[in-house]
Amino acid sequence: MAAKTRQKSDAPDASDRVSRIREGVTAAILEHRLLPGTKLGEDEIGEIYGASRTLVRTALQQLAHEGIVNIEKNRGAFVARPTPADAREVFEARRLIELTIVDHAIDAASPAWLDRLQRHLTEEREAELRGDARASVRLSGEFHRLVAEMSGHSIYLGFLKELIARSSLIILLYRRHDTPACGTDHHAGIVEAIGRRDGEAARALMLSHLQEIEAELFLKELAAGDWRLADVLLGA
Repeated sequence: MAAKTRQKSDAPDASDRVSRIREGVTAAILEHRLLPGTKLGEDEIGEIYGASRTLVRTALQQLAHEGIVNIEKNRGAFVARPTPADAREVFEARRLIELTIVDHAIDAASPAWLDRLQRHLTEEREAELRGDARASVRLSGEFHRLVAEMSGHSIYLGFLKELIARSSLIILLYRRHDTPACGTDHHAGIVEAIGRRDGEAARALMLSHLQEIEAELFLKELAAGDWRLADVLLGA
């Protein structure tokens, strides 16, 4: 009876709860709080978000479809652990997609959008100045998402969101050192080129930027730490 009652209470906001779980796990990955290989226990996540195992399983299956989570038979769900080959494929895909996104963003450029990008750059600089590494990582990914939103191309935006989450896992595993993987100076140059509608410069800057991020990677896996999901997902 208790299980039925719980399922019934989930029903009215089931979609919202699934979204909250997906967003929470993805945000923890983007901020490098969840390490590749971390086990994602359904019961623990359910307790954190006040959701049934059915809803947790739905969220994890959606993340698995995006390549962010691996679900192993009889073992459960784990944060994906991309291989070096995966890393090369992800950045190849980003180069193809984001250069086209830049073209669409230039066509859609407006004072309102450019102002939004400038405000975002300010947030990035402030996070960098105060040494907030988690915010810097998150904001770096959000910059690329914002440019995709600006482009108005919903299909590319969907693809890029997935690639950004995968990139965060890859950077966490394979980055050579602790310097920022996505510099604010590069972002500022891209925004400036978009603002003056210089497609050739914007594409060149985006390509150089993505190539530099990939160049900071080396093919050596790091061991996953022993993290409690409650600490990670609740930001403790």
